[in-house]
Amino acid sequence: MIRETQGEVLTEAQRKQYSEQGYLVLAKRIPETILQRIRDEIDGFVQEARGLAESNERLDLEDSHSPDAPRVRRVKAPYQLSPTFRDLARSDHILAPLRDLLGPSLRLHGSKLNMKAAGYGAAVEWHQDWAFYPHTNDDILAVGVMIDDMAPENGPLMVFPGSHRGPVQDHHAEGVFAGAMDLAACNLDPKDAVMLTGPAGSISLHHVRLVHGSAVNTSDRDRRLLLYEVAAADAFPIAGSMTAYEGLDDFDKRLLCGKATLSPRMTPAPVRLPQPQPPKKGSIYEIQKAMKARSFAAAGN
Repeated sequence: MIRETQGEVLTEAQRKQYSEQGYLVLAKRIPETILQRIRDEIDGFVQEARGLAESNERLDLEDSHSPDAPRVRRVKAPYQLSPTFRDLARSDHILAPLRDLLGPSLRLHGSKLNMKAAGYGAAVEWHQDWAFYPHTNDDILAVGVMIDDMAPENGPLMVFPGSHRGPVQDHHAEGVFAGAMDLAACNLDPKDAVMLTGPAGSISLHHVRLVHGSAVNTSDRDRRLLLYEVAAADAFPIAGSMTAYEGLDDFDKRLLCGKATLSPRMTPAPVRLPQPQPPKKGSIYEIQKAMKARSFAAAGN
């Protein structure tokens, strides 16, 4: 739902594009000083991975990782790990355009930092975020902060414009949730996908129901994308979704701006629960391995 009030930063044309196409790219939204602080934090996480034999609760490692040659593909929940990521999420660099689209009261659903190192960064198969965490309404989106210049060869986020207006697709493999779609079975042609590219500091916004994915980074440059998943404060998770809160206090602590509520807003939206869960839990990279029909090549070694 697009708000009818005057926007803080978005034009009417931008709001219309988001409504109709399900995505936006805003160039150079984040100052270079903040980007450099993020890059410094990333260097620290990569050093933290040195010596690790497997992924842990903070870091998700590439299949080609080794303790003496650390390769990190995801920093989990960076918002909770560092004031740098927390302060950015609560800044108007992020929140102003979100308020234009979702309203004045916003809650953080989750955060992650996906890292595709030069030449081998892993792909993410096509999926809809909504398949993982359906809510009582779909005023939810993901903000992607481009830490590096994002070009086609870097494995940028790709989206199917307008797919957020369609069904929630089947993300199961052999009856178990796998977090990925078979494009052919969904009658989607990869040629119709759009790449979300831009210079470092740009941000992308994509609707929670938009079909998206990303290929391997084949370039000689790193590709790092910080993601915040943000919901209208009156969107409440549906039982059976992959949303974990420790209770109401935890739920309300994630409020980024505005006011909390105990009155969920209910709107019609297709829902398919991510159940049954895979027997071995892990990141999206791990559970997507169950898909037989893969759209992207595997990362190199």
